[in-house]
Amino acid sequence: MFIKSIVIEGVEENVEIARTDAGALVTAGNRVLCEMRRDEDREARYAKACEVAKVVMGTDRRGRPAGTNSMIHDVLNEIERVAGC
Repeated sequence: MFIKSIVIEGVEENVEIARTDAGALVTAGNRVLCEMRRDEDREARYAKACEVAKVVMGTDRRGRPAGTNSMIHDVLNEIERVAGC
């Protein structure tokens, strides 16, 4: 079974994660947040998940995601689930 897309309701706007041939495309409205490939290393995927988490959870005063490390990992797990990592 493959999940083709997921929509996450965010603080700013909804985030859509859609499967592509190479991995997953993450968009918010008409804006592309990132494209996660299956062959990227774990640190690169985590950095992209941090940027997506900023849209989903909002940011704190320092510009970081307003959530815990485990919340960022939850976002990363959902992106990886759609990408097939």
